[in-house]
Amino acid sequence: MSKFLTVIFSLLMSIVIMGTSPATAENLSHNLLKQPVIEITVNLGNTANELKFEPNYLELIPGKRYNLKLNNPSSQKHYFTAKDFADGIWTQKVEAGKVEIKGNIHELELKPGAEAEWVFVPIKSGKYALRCTIAGHTEAGMKGEIVIQ
Repeated sequence: MSKFLTVIFSLLMSIVIMGTSPATAENLSHNLLKQPVIEITVNLGNTANELKFEPNYLELIPGKRYNLKLNNPSSQKHYFTAKDFADGIWTQKVEAGKVEIKGNIHELELKPGAEAEWVFVPIKSGKYALRCTIAGHTEAGMKGEIVIQ
């Protein structure tokens, strides 16, 4: 929970430094958490065991809240790895099964049939590489790009 508070405090301080009053900054942070999430589903592989992300290109808007639903319909495990992207977002939580994880996330491993949800807010614009880091998977085409504009 302290990491969450640190992120909110940093967000508030950034807004205050940019000339917004503390009361307005507090309202903005509360509004951020209350705004509806934009849902995006990404499959890691498919039932034919093709090594690809479906879709393999995501375009996101800074300041919007997203729920990235990750599914692995294949019979192999896969990784959703986008470290630089993960450094450019604020993660609210990751949920998988009955577990909720908070804090910095750089890589998710999804075993066959697994599902996970990653709720986050993009902060830093840029183009970020997405890949599965299992040996041979990236080279076989399991890669993509995430763009924050």
